[in-house]
Amino acid sequence: MTRTNPSLAKASPAASSPDSPAPGGLCAIHQPNLFPRLTTLAKLFAADSWVVLDDVQFTRRDYQHRTRLAAMNDQERTQWLSIPTHLPRGRQTVISEALIVDADLARRRTESMLRQHYGASPYWSALAQALNSVSAAFETGRTASVAEASTRSLLDLVGWKGQILRSSELPARPGRSQRLADLTAAVGARQYLCGPGGMGYLDESPFFAEGIGVIPFLTPETSIWSSSRRVSALWALASLGPADLADRLRVLPGAQIALETAA
Repeated sequence: MTRTNPSLAKASPAASSPDSPAPGGLCAIHQPNLFPRLTTLAKLFAADSWVVLDDVQFTRRDYQHRTRLAAMNDQERTQWLSIPTHLPRGRQTVISEALIVDADLARRRTESMLRQHYGASPYWSALAQALNSVSAAFETGRTASVAEASTRSLLDLVGWKGQILRSSELPARPGRSQRLADLTAAVGARQYLCGPGGMGYLDESPFFAEGIGVIPFLTPETSIWSSSRRVSALWALASLGPADLADRLRVLPGAQIALETAA
């Protein structure tokens, strides 16, 4: 992967975040994950807006700084890819404040592991080009920047045209569900996409008060989805190719339900 200066790189097509988003559409709110799992990518793909939840507490041993890479010939055989991360404020450190330990070494190790796992893919050339922005993000020294860039790169590969905004730049009141409702309203969305984990704790009343619908987002559990809650979406991209995966994301039952409900 060729390194570029992030200050000179063009913004991702998915990152066209206007000051005043157009009203309507679906919103997904998710922490920046390193090369996100296929279930996470599918939820973001189904949304019109992704709010990067970057001002909540960083959680070690989570997907904010690591991901499972599945072997090309066996998606059940996995290896962790992690970015060594320092928390300057200890447990009180929020995601946007987390710092990479030895960013240059972490970049080189990341590039090496990705090439080792997926360099034999017939789609590696397209993958490697898209991942240039991830290599550049290491120069910021911040784990969240790399994680966000990794998600942007995968969304770009499957042709997502939504907008990306950060929670740290949007107004929201305290309280877990209230905050999510306020963030959804702040981007002008009228529907909130919620994964199965979030449905377990979500209080829908703040959303209803804002006139926002809550839509559960589910994915299948067979075929490429059998390990989709554990491994990075990189495996599906390398195995199927960006165009094929994009087609599968478009006809995903969860995405269709979300779009039909929004309509």
